[in-house]
Amino acid sequence: MLQNNPELKSKIDQLWNKFWSGGISNPLTAIEQITYLLFMKRLDELDQKRQADAEWTGEKYTSKFEGSWVPPEYKTKLTGRETDFELINIRSQDERKYGVSRQSLRWSEFKRMQAEEMLQHVQGKVFPFLKDLNGAESNFTHHMKNAVFIIPKPALLVEAVKTIDDIFEVMEKESKEKGQAFQDIQGDVYEFLLSEIATAGKNGQFRTPRHIIKLMADLVQPQLGHKIADPACGSGGFLLGASQYIVTQLAIKASSKDLTPDEDGFVRTSVAAALTKNAQDTLAKSLWGYDIDQTMVRLGLMNLMMHGIDEPHIDYKDTLSKSYTEEAEYDIVMANPPFTGSIDKGDINENLQLDTTKTELLFVENIYRLLKTGGTACVIVPQGVLFGTGKAFKELRQRLVDRCDLKAVITLPSGVFKPYAGVSTAILLFTKVWGPKDKVSKPATGHVWFYEMDADGYSLDDKRSKQEGYGDLQDIIACYRARDAATDIDRTAKCFMVPRSEIADEKNSYDLSLSRYKQDVFEEVHYDAPGVILDQLIQAEVGDVDEAELGKVQSGIVRELLELKGMVG
Repeated sequence: MLQNNPELKSKIDQLWNKFWSGGISNPLTAIEQITYLLFMKRLDELDQKRQADAEWTGEKYTSKFEGSWVPPEYKTKLTGRETDFELINIRSQDERKYGVSRQSLRWSEFKRMQAEEMLQHVQGKVFPFLKDLNGAESNFTHHMKNAVFIIPKPALLVEAVKTIDDIFEVMEKESKEKGQAFQDIQGDVYEFLLSEIATAGKNGQFRTPRHIIKLMADLVQPQLGHKIADPACGSGGFLLGASQYIVTQLAIKASSKDLTPDEDGFVRTSVAAALTKNAQDTLAKSLWGYDIDQTMVRLGLMNLMMHGIDEPHIDYKDTLSKSYTEEAEYDIVMANPPFTGSIDKGDINENLQLDTTKTELLFVENIYRLLKTGGTACVIVPQGVLFGTGKAFKELRQRLVDRCDLKAVITLPSGVFKPYAGVSTAILLFTKVWGPKDKVSKPATGHVWFYEMDADGYSLDDKRSKQEGYGDLQDIIACYRARDAATDIDRTAKCFMVPRSEIADEKNSYDLSLSRYKQDVFEEVHYDAPGVILDQLIQAEVGDVDEAELGKVQSGIVRELLELKGMVG
């Protein structure tokens, strides 16, 4: 994590300070502008890498910076429509003058310009090119339409470009020295940027720690061809986590080369170049995300594009509202939806049956609806969802137990989401068996596996420093895969199975809190007699002194201890 790389954290702090002193003080605005620059830098690097890979493998690859680019407004003026075309096909001198050499739009090219020239070039050419990157009809262009580049001063842009170059240099160094995927280090950068949003705890605009995402991906085990969604995707962390898991499994199958576990014990690679073109296309079409914050949609789009997904399916939608009508669409849903707040009752999708405006309940119900029959969800919820006594809470839990195969409830320690929030959370893992309108002939859940996570490999304070080992992360994976309803019955253990009949009985009424079923173990503790304890305290004060000499010791503490000893005998 970024907290364990002081050099990288220092560079990002410098970048923040430059934007602050340069007049961009709104954290979310600054994040957006910084992300545009990160995207320009990463786009250049990825393009050069793909060119090199293509030369090595012999596959055809057309650089995004090859030929010339004509701004959309001039395309319309020249052709009457917004279509992509190469300048080589334009013959007249009048038309040729509108073209811009794509090569000059590379980060590695414009960073050499003088300050004033660089600002004008980035504002007037590079940023418009960025917005038009995938063509007029693309989802990315649609969401970038109202994006603006507002870095006002040449000096700020020059300093920002230099600092981002330094940040990428440190990221590359970290990747090579520690074997950590560049994708993860870049994710750390996003995590740190998002932590600067003052309203993060209120708006839910913070990134789920990547080791928790990896844990959830290992529990769900998404496969190539699965349609995967996150209905509150933010910057796209879960979609990237699913993608990285799939790429890793394909890499393992394609090669006998051993992959080294990362600092959290997970085996991951983000090298997708070895995938066939068909596999890459299938993967790109598999990932779907939605968010109600337009800025986060743009950040998510750029984040996925920086990781090789050329046409991400991330859209601006309120997935709880009447305007969102998808149902039974996805094989996998992974999410950490907003915990707090409520939605206007009049705007709630009428297909959602829970009588509540609490978003934490509505999102879980909606995720259930989004799953295909046989589809699996892994979702983070506040622990209140597990034991809330309101009618909607009970109805949701009953639906998870009776209409779904509720496989696991994993409680997380309250510090997992620090420094953003200290709320206690849990992971729910369930597979949809019966649809909302199906008649349930037999409850879907047989047993529920409970696990109490005490540690996630990081300190549970605001610093979230890496600790030795993996905490409970790898134990959760191993125990979940080896769970057995016949043998996992020790309720004093860290994990255990509970039959549905017990959860659904009148006494428990579908309560899913681990403490409801866990048996506490009380150990009898033996203490020394008071006189013995007082002798030990006196010995600690005076050292080796004969009992006859104790009366001569003038220490007030010793006198009082002797008096107390005389009283207790």
